[in-house]
Amino acid sequence: MVTTMLRLVADVVVTMDEAGRIFAPGAVDVADGRIVRVGPPDAPGPETVERVGGVLLPGLVDAHCHSPMTLLRGAGEGLPLGRWLTEVMWPREARMTGEDVYWGMTLAAAELLTAGITTSCEMYLWSADLARAAVDAGLRSVVCAPIVVAPGWERFGTWREQADAAVELAEAFADEPLVEVGIGPHSAYAVPPEGLEYAAAVAADHDMLLHLHVAESRDEDAEIRERHGSVPRLLAELGVLDAPRILAAHCVWMDDVDLELWARHRVAVAHCPGSNAKLASGIARIADMLDRGIVVAVATDGPASNDDLGLWEEVRLAPMLARLRALDAETAPDARQALAMATREAARALGRDDLGVLAPGRRADLVRLDLADPTFAPIVEATDVVSHLVWSVGARAVTDVWVEGRRVVAGRRCLTVDVDRARREVDARARRLAEEAS
Repeated sequence: MVTTMLRLVADVVVTMDEAGRIFAPGAVDVADGRIVRVGPPDAPGPETVERVGGVLLPGLVDAHCHSPMTLLRGAGEGLPLGRWLTEVMWPREARMTGEDVYWGMTLAAAELLTAGITTSCEMYLWSADLARAAVDAGLRSVVCAPIVVAPGWERFGTWREQADAAVELAEAFADEPLVEVGIGPHSAYAVPPEGLEYAAAVAADHDMLLHLHVAESRDEDAEIRERHGSVPRLLAELGVLDAPRILAAHCVWMDDVDLELWARHRVAVAHCPGSNAKLASGIARIADMLDRGIVVAVATDGPASNDDLGLWEEVRLAPMLARLRALDAETAPDARQALAMATREAARALGRDDLGVLAPGRRADLVRLDLADPTFAPIVEATDVVSHLVWSVGARAVTDVWVEGRRVVAGRRCLTVDVDRARREVDARARRLAEEAS
């Protein structure tokens, strides 16, 4: 079999590696879905060369999302987290079918890809349909099969049966390179202690990412803190923190003891500043997390609580809110760290050393942005590109996207999704869910 190697030549290549290397101009060589070389464009290489221009950087990684909630976008406006879940989200989700989730994820995949997000970490019901939609759209996903004990979830069985279903899902998608299956016990308030323990054991036995919500709202924190000290301390008591790979979403209401537990057990954090702000949940202490060596990634959360899946806003909000919390413009993260939280550090949070950096051996997930966009001006030196990517540019400058070396977005158009049909499907299904839940 003859391998075809392609060289993509850009005006600027932002590698997002630890050394912060930027090539201007630069080239990325791709073969069989992997990156073979990154560097200056004039080195000997493949005969097939495409001069794409603009800026190339690694595909963004959304570290925590419930993407099929495009079906619920805009619902429950103005409600705090507890009422938002119990009065609006869960009643409609109780009526969702697998096909509803398929179309909700399909529309979301088009939105994610056109924003330059090539990988999303998902937690949602009907996980097999979610994964199928992501694959059909050419989106890479880490699908954390959920465990929830709540009204409407009885149809998926007991918490133990839901956990066992995660293992079956992993086996079903074992040969699909675009899908990794993890396990997602929703939270300490939606899963009983024994269910959390069992999920951690399953994650350890099958080398799965364990992903859950932690200390998202003040009410959740107060209830559990009164009985167990805090959500992290409860998880430590149960042995959940001994799982090999843990990604905790939100982590807003954390004290110093909690942060030390996270650092000691190498728990990564999916920081959702936009969703936390919209639901008035609070501002996570990400500067303190970074000081302790905790891996922090940014994430959108779902399109019903954000409601934008672009991720660029989160890259900007994370340092803004950290500085506002400290009333100090020098508080971390800076622009370079903020962009890393959507690329290299987000990949680390998922335990994926094949994503998030443009380097030989990594997956060929790339994003091109148009340097002609006025928000890129001026560029006095190459590092200005990174500052502009964080503070002034955004999804509107994304023109082309590759996943596993395959172009899935060209000229700002998603090539893999019939967006008009997906929107019609979501509109009709969203209306039905609202009527049935009323």
